[in-house]
Amino acid sequence: MELKEKLISSFMAFEEQIDVLNELHDVRTSAIKNFESKGFPTKKEEAWKYTSLNSILKNDFSVFPKHENTIEFAEVKKYFLHEIDTYKVIFVDGKFSSFLSATTHDGLDVCLMSSALSKPKYKLAIDEYFNKIASKDETLTTLNTAFASEGAYVNIPKSKVVEKPIEIIYFSTGKENALLVQPRNLIIVGENAHVQIIERHQSLNETRANGERSEANPVLTNSVTEIFAQKRAIVDYYKVQNDLQSANLIDNTYIAQKDQSHASVHTFTFGGNITRNNLNFYHQGEHIDSTLKGITIIGDKQHVDHYTLVQHATPNCESHQNYKTILNDSATGVFNGKIFVEKEAQKTDAFQQNNNILLSDKATINAKPQLEIFADDVKCSHGCTIGQLDENAMFYMQQRGIPKKEAKALLMYAFSNEVIESIKIPELKKRITKIIATKLGVNLGFDL
Repeated sequence: MELKEKLISSFMAFEEQIDVLNELHDVRTSAIKNFESKGFPTKKEEAWKYTSLNSILKNDFSVFPKHENTIEFAEVKKYFLHEIDTYKVIFVDGKFSSFLSATTHDGLDVCLMSSALSKPKYKLAIDEYFNKIASKDETLTTLNTAFASEGAYVNIPKSKVVEKPIEIIYFSTGKENALLVQPRNLIIVGENAHVQIIERHQSLNETRANGERSEANPVLTNSVTEIFAQKRAIVDYYKVQNDLQSANLIDNTYIAQKDQSHASVHTFTFGGNITRNNLNFYHQGEHIDSTLKGITIIGDKQHVDHYTLVQHATPNCESHQNYKTILNDSATGVFNGKIFVEKEAQKTDAFQQNNNILLSDKATINAKPQLEIFADDVKCSHGCTIGQLDENAMFYMQQRGIPKKEAKALLMYAFSNEVIESIKIPELKKRITKIIATKLGVNLGFDL
């Protein structure tokens, strides 16, 4: 049975086994009908022109985990931001891990989506926010909506400055033959509130009885996150994607911003087989600031696709996009960025930049920056560069005693530094720097 048919046939059984608000039945039914009609996206669609899911969909994915898998903190400590105290919402093979988590209801809600969907005290928030900005047409988003039951629920009340970051981590143990997980996150940030969130999807190698490590089974994660930033709210969201070659990630993030809010999303992509990041910003007020930044460093046959949309619908707003990509071996990168400025959105200031370095003749980058402007009093620009490392700079550094490998790494780090410098959590900045050094195969010789 093909995966599409397997999902459709599993839908009724899924609805029977979950305890959610009855009002969501119509939402789920409409969503699964959309998926049934459209199926998985193909390269015939313009938005998916450079990314094929065919190699992934050949796997016989399990819709529900067959086992209750657990992991010890010592096994996964390195994936946590353990240098500082954080709130934690942790899942193992799609199931909540109370042992690894540190949730709270003390002045704010950092808890489970399943609780928010099933308990009456959250009904008002669910009615107002759930599935309100997530696409009703994008097939993978609607698939997630049909099966949405678990994930992170974060609700920050008015004027609350969250004192420590929130970590949302999804671990896959690899013990299932092939697993499809569909996390659903809802983030609500009230007026004048401020929050920092780190999201990670991480597969683990399985340890055999003799102590040896084996490659994990394939995992497909189809994630949807809705973020609502109310007036003057500040949201800093960081995505760390440094997964195994057995992991595939489709990440759909939707952000709605009210007047004078600031929302930034940083995406750091270093691992995984196929990674697709769909990032959508919607302006619903004036004097809004949106920031989209990313660093991608991949090799082998890895494939990373960034698809971004900023919809400027109101006057006097800004958006800033800056994506850096370094590709080696036979890796493929895609940047498809769109800025849409409606007629009413006068005084818009929108900037988009995509810079790419190819370290191999076999590496490929497909870049498609787009501007659609219907207002006449705007300042919009976009730029895209594709090239190799500067041989003159390499020669200059080697003449001053820096070995070629280190010189090459320093140039690539400098290329990425503009994005790294904008990370607002010092411990995360150090972590990203170390990951980059590992990817480049050098010790950079300094700490941030």
